[in-house]
Amino acid sequence: MKFTIKNTTPTKITTDCLVIVVFKNGSLSEEAEIINNGCDKAITKIIANNDFSGKLGETALIQNISGCRSPRVLMLGLGARRELNAKNIAKAVQKALQAIFATKAKSAHFAFSALEVNDRQLPWLAMRISQEAEDLSYVYSATKSKKPILKSLKAISVSSGTRGQSKTLESALQRGKAIGNGINQAKELGNLPGNICTPTYLAEYAQRLWKEKSKVKVKVLSEKQMRKLGMGSLLSVSAGSSEEAKLIVIEYHGGKKDDKPHALVGKGITFDTGGISLKSGGGMDEMKYDMCGASSVIGSMSAIITTNLNLNVVALIAAAENMPSGKATKPGDIVTSMSGQTIEVLNTDAEGRLVLCDALTYVKRYKPKSVIDIATLTGAAVATFGSTVSALLSNDENLASEIIDSGQRSLDPVWQLPLLDEYQSMISSNFADIANIGGPKAGTITAACFLSRFTENLKWAHLDIAGSAWKSGAEKGATGRPVALLTEYLCNLAAK
Repeated sequence: MKFTIKNTTPTKITTDCLVIVVFKNGSLSEEAEIINNGCDKAITKIIANNDFSGKLGETALIQNISGCRSPRVLMLGLGARRELNAKNIAKAVQKALQAIFATKAKSAHFAFSALEVNDRQLPWLAMRISQEAEDLSYVYSATKSKKPILKSLKAISVSSGTRGQSKTLESALQRGKAIGNGINQAKELGNLPGNICTPTYLAEYAQRLWKEKSKVKVKVLSEKQMRKLGMGSLLSVSAGSSEEAKLIVIEYHGGKKDDKPHALVGKGITFDTGGISLKSGGGMDEMKYDMCGASSVIGSMSAIITTNLNLNVVALIAAAENMPSGKATKPGDIVTSMSGQTIEVLNTDAEGRLVLCDALTYVKRYKPKSVIDIATLTGAAVATFGSTVSALLSNDENLASEIIDSGQRSLDPVWQLPLLDEYQSMISSNFADIANIGGPKAGTITAACFLSRFTENLKWAHLDIAGSAWKSGAEKGATGRPVALLTEYLCNLAAK
């Protein structure tokens, strides 16, 4: 989709659909007032007939208004003017885009430059419009014989507040587009079935995606190479599968040559049966989403690489398939991780931490400034938070605060849980250095405690996205979270 800035007065803008704002009780935004005055008060006449109240998210499409160059005018309700905040306007933008997508409009213009959002400025609004447009335009079609009809909308423009803002707004639009595309990449990879999106597929996808990028280096470690490095924990997960595990390393050199990178580490279990600790059949198909940590890392890297972010970032994806077989790891088996620590595998369905711990050890060779791992790790996170927020645990409060702030700004929220020493005893083992589960209580916390054993000397945070990474039911599908959060976090670092 193409995104541009227009400085012209709203009455002179030619577009297939012009979006204007009406507040609660019928008051118009500054630009809507200009349109209204130029079209014989058509807007206020509709409001006077009680056909439009201006409540948040309300839309009404008006065709062929005299005095307006656009054949369609979409009235968008934003509720009470004083209550206009980031969350409300994002919801309203979604409603507007859905209304436009329902038409055959190929272009649209958002006359939003005079809006005053309580906690945001105009560049954020421009970014949000392009991000939402890309996100909502996503349609899954990869495995369908009859391809769905794509959205007609191909171009969106927004009004600039002043001519001096045009460059800033253009940059914001392109950043939003990159984030939206990153979200869509994460959704697409997550939605692909496990017989297509294997560890090898993920590795080849990353290699193909950034083959022509001079600032990007992708390398893939085979099981033979991982075995030489002593990654017994990661390899214990793929032992029962005919699909070979991969450790995918993506290096982005966008900053100064000598600057140490920030790191992202993604769990990439491309299908999780539970292994010998077999899951129940109901809903097991959704275990194709157990690689959404990996897909969010790819989506985030795509966003920052597209925008040429001035930052060095290294991303690791620990990709494997967890299957039962005669060669599979058994409950009670003890494996040795790359760090040298031994692990008693009490439950083979707690496999995500087993692949992540070796990836966290491997990433230390880059001496990263910060490390965030992203994983669909625990059912406890789903039980605690549902699908609204992702769980956050960290050994560094400053890092945790930066992530929380990034979640708030990107509307991709997290909630911090305690990582206290008192929980560490719950993963003790009589036969190894550590057990891979901690019993029925505090499951999200004990999983993070396990990972923390492999983060010595790292400024580290863990995001458990088991509840937020995909939706079930009629809207089943990957969400692309937390691409927006991670991109916001990395962009904030680059701006310092």
